[in-house]
Amino acid sequence: MRIILVKKTGEELRFEVQDESHTLLNLLQKTLLKNENVELAGYTVPHRLVGSAVFYVKTNGEEKPVQAILKASKEIMKEAEEFRKVFENAVKEYEKKG
Repeated sequence: MRIILVKKTGEELRFEVQDESHTLLNLLQKTLLKNENVELAGYTVPHRLVGSAVFYVKTNGEEKPVQAILKASKEIMKEAEEFRKVFENAVKEYEKKG
């Protein structure tokens, strides 16, 4: 994955994400939209054969877009860690039965 900043202001951020799928980008978008300071978050894929997407975030000024993205990234990592723990427990429970 590679990220190239295209535009950065106090309330807006646009960046290109190379070699990443909808899976991560959609998760980032949905997590950002949970933040009350984020007015808009989304991405476009210029062409399906091109391995990049353009991501856009606009905040209300109470929080800078970079901070909102970092906060969303931490939330995603926290959810992934919680999933890992719950999954490991489910596997252990299954193996106890078997």
